[in-house]
Amino acid sequence: MTWDPVWEEVFRQQAWGKYPGEDLIRFVARNFYKSESRKDIKILEVGCGPGANLWYMANEGFQVYGIDGSHTAIEQAQIRLDSECPNWKGQLFVGDIGTLPFPDEYFDAVIDNGAVTCNSHENSILIYSEMARVAKKQGKLYSRTIAKGSWGDETGEHLGYDAYIVDEGPLLGKGYIRFAKYEDIEELVSDFSIQEVQLLSREYMDVKKAVKEWVIIGEKK
Repeated sequence: MTWDPVWEEVFRQQAWGKYPGEDLIRFVARNFYKSESRKDIKILEVGCGPGANLWYMANEGFQVYGIDGSHTAIEQAQIRLDSECPNWKGQLFVGDIGTLPFPDEYFDAVIDNGAVTCNSHENSILIYSEMARVAKKQGKLYSRTIAKGSWGDETGEHLGYDAYIVDEGPLLGKGYIRFAKYEDIEELVSDFSIQEVQLLSREYMDVKKAVKEWVIIGEKK
């Protein structure tokens, strides 16, 4: 199982982001806004949570598919899509992102917005490989994952290769977190050709700490 049950409680107790991040919007716009028929573009988000990204993409006319281990998150996503995105196309699933219930080469793009980082290095390689399996040839990858040196890194309980249950910062209470080094990225997403890697940093000046994330853009080999 590649999902931490702690997230069920997180989604039950904590209001989550309602809108997508700028980098995700830029990725979708750059790759798919000029498509002749948006309704034929299928995009999958693994670990979709309550569906902010799916909501945005559905409103832009794309087919959207989401999978998450949390029943609560999928219920929230379903309610929002049904109420705010008339005639949206796609499907939501409660399930394991390490075993995707889709055929080979089905999606034009696969998205991970901070879900794979909640898995070990070894399991993350398998998840990205599974994402590649369901992506079409030259299908696009967007992945946003916590970077080494981010607030919380090397605090709390050490659980394996650059992985911790942290005891400080915004990731406190979020369960297992893997902090990725830049030099690990190529191995993690080896089934994709890396087109771009960005480092995002959000600083908390009062405590002189920063949350750091890699944004990885790729294309299936």
